[in-house]
Parts: sequence; structure tokens; C-alpha cells
Amino acid sequence: MKIRGKHVIYSLILLVTGFMLSFSYQYTNQEDRVQSNDEWKREDQLRSQILSIQKENKKLLNELQEKHQLVNKEEEKIAEQEKLTFNLVEEVKKLRKVVGQVPVEGKGIVVSLEDSSYIPESKDTNDYIVHEEHVRMVIHELYVTGAEAVAINGQRISHISNINCVGPVINVDGVKHPAPFVISAIGDPDVFWNSLNLSGNITDQLVNDGVEVRMDKKATIQMPPFIEREG
Repeated sequence: MKIRGKHVIYSLILLVTGFMLSFSYQYTNQEDRVQSNDEWKREDQLRSQILSIQKENKKLLNELQEKHQLVNKEEEKIAEQEKLTFNLVEEVKKLRKVVGQVPVEGKGIVVSLEDSSYIPESKDTNDYIVHEEHVRMVIHELYVTGAEAVAINGQRISHISNINCVGPVINVDGVKHPAPFVISAIGDPDVFWNSLNLSGNITDQLVNDGVEVRMDKKATIQMPPFIEREG
């Protein structure tokens, strides 16, 4: 069989075509591998970045929680200090009332002590008049039962007040007061009333000494500040 020229040409064309197809296939596979490798690298980089961000977020979250704890502790300290300051201010206010530095107003009780209106002829008249110890008894009982402020005939007194008899009158911090002696106290009137009227207590002792006693609960009592006087 004779080989003709056109057969040779066809063979060359087929050979070249096959080579091109083979090269194209290999090149495409190589490109796919390169592209796949690049995508894998990018994905790996993204995963690394995500893990790094997550790690940083966790660190920041822990720091934030620590800051919150510090803030909570500081707030607790501030609240405790404010509470302490408030208590101190209230205590100072209370002490100012007790020592009489400020005028006060509130509910309370008024106790009037008066000389006996009946004095037997055979008895010593001194046994039937109000003495300083009677006034002191009432004042002491009022302070013991929670009096915030006490006054005698409208004159504010304190724990350091000097009360003594001068003939028929009583001298209170240098100011003379005749009977009746009106002792007013700011505080719980029910507590005062129950304490003073306790059987065998102050009221009974005063009555036995011939002192006339009257007591009235008051919704409002006003008192001026204590004035410390010389002498």
C-alpha cells in the first residue's frame, strides 16, 4: 500500500492536535492545582486570622470582666463610704440636738410640777413645794427614755445644765424660774408617758412628796437652742 502525501499531512495534523489537547489538559490541571493551592492558602490564612481575632476577643472579654469587677468593688466602697458619711451626719445632727446647739421641733410631752395647793398646818411647808431634786428626777427619766431635747419653762437645757433651788424659785443655768415648773421634752410621748406613770416610779414619788403633777402629750413642741451662760 502506497503512502500518499495527504495521509502524511493528516497524520501530522492528528499528532499536533493530540499534542495540543494533551498540553492543554495538563496546563489546565496545573492551573487548577495552583488555583486550588492558592485558595487553600487563603482559607488557611483566614482561619488563622479568625482564630487570632477570637483569641484577642477572649482576652479583651476577660479584661472587661476584670474591669467590671474593679468598678463593682469601687462602687461598693463608695456606697459604704456614703452610708458611713450619712450615718455620721445623722449622728452629728442627733448630738447637736442633744447638746442643744440647734433649735428643734417635734412631738413629745409636757410635765408640769406645782407646789401642793393643800398644806396641813402641822406640816413643814418645805415638804409640799417643788425642789430641784424633783425637777432633776423628771429630767433624768426623760433623758433615759430617749428625749432628744428638754426645756424648763421654755429654757433649753443640756446635760451640763446647772439646776438648783434659790428659796421658792429654781435657778437654771443662772436664770431663775418660779413654780409651776413646766418641763417639756421632744421624743416619743407614749414612751415618756408609760415610763413616768409606771407604778412606784417618778409620778408616785412626786405625789408622795406633795407635788402636783400634770402631763400632756403634744403633737408639736418647739424649743430654742441651748444658750450657755457664764456663772
